[in-house]
Order: sequence, then structure tokens, then C-alpha cells
Amino acid sequence: MTNMQLAPGAPMLRDPLVNRGTGFTAAERELFALRGLLPPRVESIAEQAARVVENVRAKASPIEKHLYLAALQNENETLFYRVVLDHLAEMLPLVYTPTVGEACLEWSRRYSAPRGLYVTPEDRGRVAEVLRHWPRRDVAIIVVTDGGRILGLGDLGANGMGIPVGKLALYTACAGVPPERCLPVTLDVGTDNAALRDDPFYIGRRAPRLNDGPYEVLVGEFLAATQEVFPGVVVQFEDFANANAFRLLAQYRERLCCFNDDVQGTGAMGLAGLMAAGRISGRSLADERVLFVGAGEACLGMGAALTAALRGEGLAEAEAKSRCLFVDSTGTVVTGRADLPAHKRAFAQDRAAFPDLVATIEGFRPTALVGACGQGGRFTEPVIRAMARVAERPVVFALSNPTSKSECTAEQAYAWSEGRAIFASGSPFAPVTLGARTHAPGQANNAYIFPGVGLGLLVSGACRVTDAMFLAAARALAGMVTGDDLALGRVFPPQDRLREVATAVAAAVARVAFDTGLARRPRPADLDAAIRAAMYRPEYA
Repeated sequence: MTNMQLAPGAPMLRDPLVNRGTGFTAAERELFALRGLLPPRVESIAEQAARVVENVRAKASPIEKHLYLAALQNENETLFYRVVLDHLAEMLPLVYTPTVGEACLEWSRRYSAPRGLYVTPEDRGRVAEVLRHWPRRDVAIIVVTDGGRILGLGDLGANGMGIPVGKLALYTACAGVPPERCLPVTLDVGTDNAALRDDPFYIGRRAPRLNDGPYEVLVGEFLAATQEVFPGVVVQFEDFANANAFRLLAQYRERLCCFNDDVQGTGAMGLAGLMAAGRISGRSLADERVLFVGAGEACLGMGAALTAALRGEGLAEAEAKSRCLFVDSTGTVVTGRADLPAHKRAFAQDRAAFPDLVATIEGFRPTALVGACGQGGRFTEPVIRAMARVAERPVVFALSNPTSKSECTAEQAYAWSEGRAIFASGSPFAPVTLGARTHAPGQANNAYIFPGVGLGLLVSGACRVTDAMFLAAARALAGMVTGDDLALGRVFPPQDRLREVATAVAAAVARVAFDTGLARRPRPADLDAAIRAAMYRPEYA
């Protein structure tokens, strides 16, 4: 390899954590040997941000906007987060859902710069060494995926790296976790997506997915290495296939500080939505009967969260679970089915199966319909009209991402229910005017939960993540929904309030950690002030 020598200041322009571009002052340019490497004008971060926003808005499509922002993040993270934080509602759908789904589909073909760590089966026996290649030692949060179930798009293998990268961007933007303390990881264990393996531009391992014992060994070594290299780091599992997701969470949740956002984060987010919806419908949580279309991580996580909340209100577990009925790709989840894995069997009801979704609604008479099945258009007009017949104010949550996978649109939910639906969706939808009323649907996004959960874990130094923490997070989120939100039919706060939400969620989670003896740090006299003080703000020092 050619021995290239870089000028003294050049590395600073290549490190996104320290690069300020035209924001370097005249004195800094002299000090760091940057004179001549930059245009002569010195700009404030506000001036730089204004240029970025103008360029983003000039791009023709969401994916082009996403790629422009990703390039900025690889060049100047401080400026990137300043832009995102100042325009949260506008930028978050571009940085993460729904646009990140398209970015993952095209990840290999548009690959331009390395970001995050890839761990493969070829690294067995030296995973800790690979983690030590990461240039920052003070890592506090790792988001890891194996690419097995990316959003509603399925097995995307190494292309799934867009998910941990995007999730960690939300940790920083929403909860102020410093970007240098975040590490995205993809366990590239191969892919069963034959089209990807045959794609000449695919950057991942061209092999079928690792399974069973070899998979378990690699994951186990990786998790052990995270604690060895970054002691006490929080590990967030993201977009693993259902069987692996539930098994790994059960296996490791008592051994290290880890959680699964698809299960627990979605569960808390959905529970908060139901709590807020009750303020519109007049129903208590115990009055709700929820029909889940989908029986994967999201729906089962919501079912578990709702069951735990109802038990806390005095219901027996069997009675709490009877309020939740699940439909998967095979049919109604009932005890008579022999094909149910353990994570579904726990919620199987002792009843006859229904022939279709409308018959299920008429027989079960739910007050809420929740979809996370990845089937766009699953909530048809007959389905929504059936919900409107059995409930005066039916809750309809269409949670699948990206937008093409949404079970129905906001306009469909409102129109087919004659404006009576309480609607939220995983992908954003514009306000809908029906008659004299305008409905402003909220986006049911885990960004309301996991950033604050992570911040609360860091501030408290929690050694474990418990269900009580997620229940506290759900209550904190529901409490952030204002009367003005509810008047518009919105059961989640506007996204420009995500930092406020993260602060409230972090405080709730940290209090549980301190109250239950799981905190490894001393309890501050003013917890809310300590949380605000811990939050990163994108400014040039």
C-alpha cells in the first residue's frame, strides 16, 4: 500500500465528530493547520444549517433527502444533529421511518462510506478484537440487528445496517445521547434472501443464514464481548426474526442491560396509545378488547404490555389475556392449533377459530384493532365498517412500516368509520378533513419510547431492564398527550416535542431503577435536572 502522508489538519476534516467545515474559526484554522483547506469565510452553525435545510428541501424524493442527510452525518455530525433537532418533525421521517425502509432496500447499491461495525461468523473467537477496532472507547449504547426482519420488508441481511444507524441517530436527536457514545452493529450471519445473494452489488455474506448452535455461539460471544470491551453498555436488539427475538430476550435479559425494542418498546408505545385513546372514547383500560392482526414481536409485545398493565389494575392474568385476541398468517391464535410456537401459545384463547377478519370482529367485538402484519391494505372497508358497528369510538392502529405496508391509510380509517375512528399509524399521514372536522392522526412510533428508555438507563446506570420500566415509560408518554392533541384525534404528541417526551420517559425509567435497587449510580437530588444536564446539544464548543 502506498504510504500516504496527511497534512496535520486534514484528519480533522475527515472525522465527523470534530469536523466543523466552514465553522472553524480563523484562530482554529491557524492552530490546526487548516488555513487554505477551507473557503475563507467563517460561518456560524446557524448559517450552515440554513444551507443544509435548503438543500434537503430541494431534493426531489425522500430517499434523495435521506442520502443527503446521511452524507452530512458522515461529514459533520454536529451540524447534522443541529439540523435534525431544529426540524424534528420534518427530518425524522427522512432519517428513520418510513424512508429508512427504502434506504435498507438499496443499501448495497448506494453504499458510499463505512458506518458501524459488521460482525460475521468468520470473526468467531475474536469478536472482542473486532469490537476494539471501534475508535471510541466510551460506548454507552449498542443497537444490534442480524437483518432477519427489517421493518415489514423481511430478511435484508447486511442491508439492515440502516436500522441501527437510524435508531442511534434518534437516540442522539431525541434523547441527547452523545453520538460518540453510540455504536451500530450488524451481525452479518448471511441471508436467506436469494435475490440479495445473487445481487452483484450486495456487500454482505453470500451464504444462507447461520442457524441453531453456530448462530447461538456467535451471538453469545458477541454479547459477552460487548461487556468486556464496553463494560455496562446497554444493548438494544433490533429487527431480529421473531423466534430469535423472543429467545434472545428471554436468555439474556437477566444477564446484562439489554432490551428488544420491537417487543418491549413497541409494547410500551402501543399501551400509551391505548391509554391516551381512552381519554377520547371514555373507556378505561380495563374496558378495552384488542384484536391484534399479526402475532409477531410488535403485537405480542403490545399484548404483554397491556396484560401487565391490567394485572396492575387488579385483573387476574387469565382475565387480562382474554382481552387480547391475535390473528396471524394462518388464522386465529387459538389453543386448538398444533402449530403455535411458545411465544404465541402464551396468548392462545380457548375458543373456535373465526373464518375471516370481519367474522372475528363480529364474534370478538373488539374496541381496538391493531395491525402489525406487514400486509398493506389488510384493513379493508368491510373490516373498518365492522369495527365501527361494534364500537362507538373504535381504535385503529395501523403500525406496519414503511408506508406501503400500512394496513390502511388515515383517510380510509376516518372515511369508513364515518369519522369515529381513533387512528394512529407507524408511517406518517397528513391531516384528513371529513365534513367540517379535520383529524390529525398521530404517528405511533417507537421514537417516543426507546430514546428516553436508553437515557434513563444511562443516567441511573441500571444493570437490568425490567417490564416495570417500560410500564413507567408508557404512562409517562401517555401523560405527554395534551387536550389539544386529543381534540384533533391525536393520541401521541407531535414529533417536534420528542425531546420533551424523552426527558419525561427517561425520568420515569430512572426512578424505577433507583426505587428497585437496579441503579449503579447515586440518585441525584434533582433527577429531572440531572437528565437535562446529560443531554447532548449540537453546538460548536
